[in-house]
Amino acid sequence: MRYHRRTWLKWLHWSMLPLVLWFTFVQPDDIRPLGEEAFMFHSVLGLIFVSLALLWTADYMRRGLAGRPGPKLTGLLRTFHSLMHRTLIWGLFLVALTGFLLGLTSTVLLWAGGIVPIAPPLGLPRANDLVGFVHAVEFYTLAALVAGHALFHIWRHFGLHDNALRIMVPRALHRFL
Repeated sequence: MRYHRRTWLKWLHWSMLPLVLWFTFVQPDDIRPLGEEAFMFHSVLGLIFVSLALLWTADYMRRGLAGRPGPKLTGLLRTFHSLMHRTLIWGLFLVALTGFLLGLTSTVLLWAGGIVPIAPPLGLPRANDLVGFVHAVEFYTLAALVAGHALFHIWRHFGLHDNALRIMVPRALHRFL
């Protein structure tokens, strides 16, 4: 079965949401006391997150944004719409990139999901601390942008009545909107 771009982007979009929520509220230090299996689960989720982020970035670089501002968005809101979506996509990419840099500057070989080596460790602890700080700030900024993105589309759907949510949810959920 062949899926249209919008269909698989909807799946990608909604697959990313629980991962963003997970990494917003669950840190490696929260998981470590639960044992190696729990930490490995966290790491596998990280690998999935990075893979999906890179897939989304690659699609954007190849085909551009899938959605366009609706006709009810005018002036600065049209510009904001496109800018917000581009920022989210590049934000996902930058979080993946700084995750790679964490592995690169580490003193030990880090494995994503226990499957993929992140990068050859160069043993640069000061750089690793800096990259870790940037990675965290970047991710939480991205999480705030995701929340703003959600609020913007909820406002569009219920305030402008432009069916913004219907465009992004699977067809089975349309009856609830």
